[in-house]
Amino acid sequence: MTDTALATPAGSAPPRPVRASAGAIAVTIACVVPIFLVGGLAVQMGHDLRFSPAGLGLAVSVYFGVSALASVPSGALVERYGPAVVARAGILLSAGSLLAVAGLARSYPVLVVLLGLSAGANALGQLASNAALAAHVPARRQGLSFGVKQAAIPVSTLLAGAAVPTVALTVGWRWAFVAAAVGALAALAVVPGREPAATRRRSGGRGGRATVALVVVGVAATLAAAAANALGTFVVDSSATRGLSPALAGLTLTLGSAVCVAARVGAGWLADRRESGHVALIAGMLVVGAGGLALLAMAGPVPLVAGVVLGFGLGWAWPGLMNFAVVRLHPQAPAAATSITQTGVYAGGCLGPLGLGALADTFGYPVMWAAAAAAMLLAALFMLTGSRLLARP
Repeated sequence: MTDTALATPAGSAPPRPVRASAGAIAVTIACVVPIFLVGGLAVQMGHDLRFSPAGLGLAVSVYFGVSALASVPSGALVERYGPAVVARAGILLSAGSLLAVAGLARSYPVLVVLLGLSAGANALGQLASNAALAAHVPARRQGLSFGVKQAAIPVSTLLAGAAVPTVALTVGWRWAFVAAAVGALAALAVVPGREPAATRRRSGGRGGRATVALVVVGVAATLAAAAANALGTFVVDSSATRGLSPALAGLTLTLGSAVCVAARVGAGWLADRRESGHVALIAGMLVVGAGGLALLAMAGPVPLVAGVVLGFGLGWAWPGLMNFAVVRLHPQAPAAATSITQTGVYAGGCLGPLGLGALADTFGYPVMWAAAAAAMLLAALFMLTGSRLLARP
């Protein structure tokens, strides 16, 4: 895909890459914030709604499971109605879900149902953002744009954490959801306008089909996301059981999150300087990330820090690069194509905490980290296979 492929016909509004990038970031944060807000406010909400950390894990798995089921249908909606319409729908659904949690969540089952509803907003927002970047950002800058967009997801975690002392501990956690809903609605102002009709007509080509290559990359994404999600979920508790200070583990996790943000942006920047081989590059990143996960099976602070930095810095820095690579190879149907691979990411978010958590309960954390490293290595193998399939004419 070249820059000229994104040119608009005479009389149409020209592409606006800066606004499109800002809009993609805002839409991504607005549509994913419900699940991170529940995680950040889990202590206060768990006390009122009477659920345990295991209950929180189940709710998170339900959220990502519904996101996986909604991904492909959401991609079809984006291809049919355009990213602007679907992005606004995702924002409204997210804001409505946040307000519903604030006013109607009086029990744990109701909370899980409302979180499942908000998962639809996550799928809509992610795929609408992918298509908007493909339509409005020149090809030579799309890698960086996708990297910055995916870096916005860890930022959602920081916003959720900030809501605890500023809102939840002062006026109550329900008002934190109201404030988040207002913030989500503010994102409507930065959603780019409708893309030109000629751009929308390019969709519907062969690129949106569930090709074998995209399915293979999606399977790789499932394995990689399942392993990488274990970092944020289990690393603090794992370190405490090995006798390390919870403060050290928490600071290391914060460092890992910062490295993840920088690595996602850096990987996108580097991708713009490569003409091909992006999926193969992801495979290499996953191999190094698997080494980081294997280090976590060892005792001591040095393996902990090195493992978290490598695991987050390379093992969890690839989603933006994956979206960029798929869009670059399927410019005629970017939302439909990325909906297939994004399904894998969501499936990993659903299955990883459940499967690896059960493994840790039965055999201990060292075995769990070894299994996570093996899963990431297998993901690298699938990525290499998918890279070869995608390279075929």
